Amino acid sequence: MRFCFIIEEEYRHDPMPMVVADQLLQWGHHIDVLEPKDTVTNLSDMLLQGHDAYVLKAVADGPGLSIMGAAEAVGIPTINNSRAIRLVRDKAVAAAFARAHGVPIPPTYFVAHPRLLKQIPLEDYPLVVKPSNGSSCRGIYRLNTPADLTALEIAEENDSFFLAQRYAENAGFDIKIYVTGREVYAALARKSPLHDSVTEEFIPLTREMRRVALDIGRVFGLDIYGIDVVETPHGLAVLDINDFPSFGGIPRAVVRIAEHILHAAKRAEMQRSARIERNSRRRQANAEKMLQIIHENHAPAPFQSTETLSLSREDGPHAYLSHHG
Repeated sequence: MRFCFIIEEEYRHDPMPMVVADQLLQWGHHIDVLEPKDTVTNLSDMLLQGHDAYVLKAVADGPGLSIMGAAEAVGIPTINNSRAIRLVRDKAVAAAFARAHGVPIPPTYFVAHPRLLKQIPLEDYPLVVKPSNGSSCRGIYRLNTPADLTALEIAEENDSFFLAQRYAENAGFDIKIYVTGREVYAALARKSPLHDSVTEEFIPLTREMRRVALDIGRVFGLDIYGIDVVETPHGLAVLDINDFPSFGGIPRAVVRIAEHILHAAKRAEMQRSARIERNSRRRQANAEKMLQIIHENHAPAPFQSTETLSLSREDGPHAYLSHHG
């Protein structure tokens, strides 16, 4: 099979997703690497280029999303799809969408500037403040009371919009859950940006973790993703959703991701072949039906001589004897 990996400039030197591309290459598949900021992309013949799927590890509003959308528009499978990426990349959109679909995410406010935080009701404190386009746990702050605003210095205040979420009481560490398709295969307890450091370790994957992770994939339409959750007295609270995370330290992650991409492309190919076959049978059935209608409308009437027709209409039942007796 042939795959196109779209590599955004930000990830040019990162292992992921190129280690996955290398794995597919080792299995005998063809890999094309497309760097949007260095390559002209011909949109007129995407189907003729022969790619079975496009793969993207995106940045928010990067050019790769436009190429993914173009591939989807002409019927080429994409991993993840552009709509899902856009939903999770803008954290404000992701929070609203998640809450609307029953995902257990804390109450969240959007603010265009940190000075607006003072308008948030007192009962929603403590607050966790983070950039709406943030990643890698950067730029996360905790405000216990509105008085903390006077001493708060947010480095990103001129470069970002912000989310303010009600702080969810928890055990002091984040849990990272990784998913490919329907396979939930890791729960990693790691340092929280709001607490003292903890030893990073794998913890048992609970039924609730699996359910929440798969619900998020279904709601957002994600193929390869990770979620950050914390355990609270009221159950899991979802803090973040990431399309195509780094999967750092996860056993066999590269193989599992490569297998998922391969299976997704093959499944799409089978569905495409089945659709072509169904359409072909439908066209053939329609053509046969049309020929039958044409035949019935133009078929000649049964033969009957002029003499017999005249006798039957004018001479009555004994005319045959008088004519031929």
